[in-house]
Amino acid sequence: MPLLILFILRGTPFLFACLILFLTYLGLSEFYRMALPERKIEGVAAAAAGALLPLALLSTDRFMLLFAITLFVLIFTLLLLFRIREIRQAAQEAALLLMGILYVSLLMSHLILLRGLPHGIQWIFLLLVIVMCGDSAAFYVGSRMGKTKLYPLVSPNKSVEGSIGGLLGSIVGALLVKVGFFPELTLGDCVGAALLLGVLGQLGDLFESLLKRSCGVKDSGTIVPGHGGILDRLDSILFAAPAAFYYAWFIF
Repeated sequence: MPLLILFILRGTPFLFACLILFLTYLGLSEFYRMALPERKIEGVAAAAAGALLPLALLSTDRFMLLFAITLFVLIFTLLLLFRIREIRQAAQEAALLLMGILYVSLLMSHLILLRGLPHGIQWIFLLLVIVMCGDSAAFYVGSRMGKTKLYPLVSPNKSVEGSIGGLLGSIVGALLVKVGFFPELTLGDCVGAALLLGVLGQLGDLFESLLKRSCGVKDSGTIVPGHGGILDRLDSILFAAPAAFYYAWFIF
């Protein structure tokens, strides 16, 4: 966390982009190890290539990201075409390989876009505070008061009460950010952004739980001792970051 805060506050946009590229690589590596354990070579190559996709956002050419994604799709679909392992699984493997860049690279790249906006640093911190306060409030409220299961098929431990508590925690976090260092936010922005990002953050958490249960793993990785992998830490951010950017761009 201190390193993250240092990169956000003191790092140039390029250094911040490098941090996002590094986290994207770690997240993609975990995703491919989890979803395509038999495709180690393709997974390593796709993680390295997919992590570079957000670099296209630093270009002044608005088509550069589209070009990078297109190049990725062509290269790795052709790679799978000529490295068939089991013909009946080929379509599923191709879908999972391409899904990685949409789920991790494309969604993570919105953090670079968000950082480049006016008040970009404040928006990054607002996003983090909303998600973290929501996660913490959901955990404590759910642990003490949770009785109604939210979505037991995907995440048996989450409750409706915890989800509501998480949204309230997100609103409180947004209000603290307004008072602390982002006075340009209105009360409507605090509530609106907190609810939007809070809901999507919780859905991102559920979606990653769906992926893990589908792949038969408990955690996406072991890089964060006691907390699982990078994807386990970023699951809420992945869904909330695009919402933060588009809220800041179109509404704020």
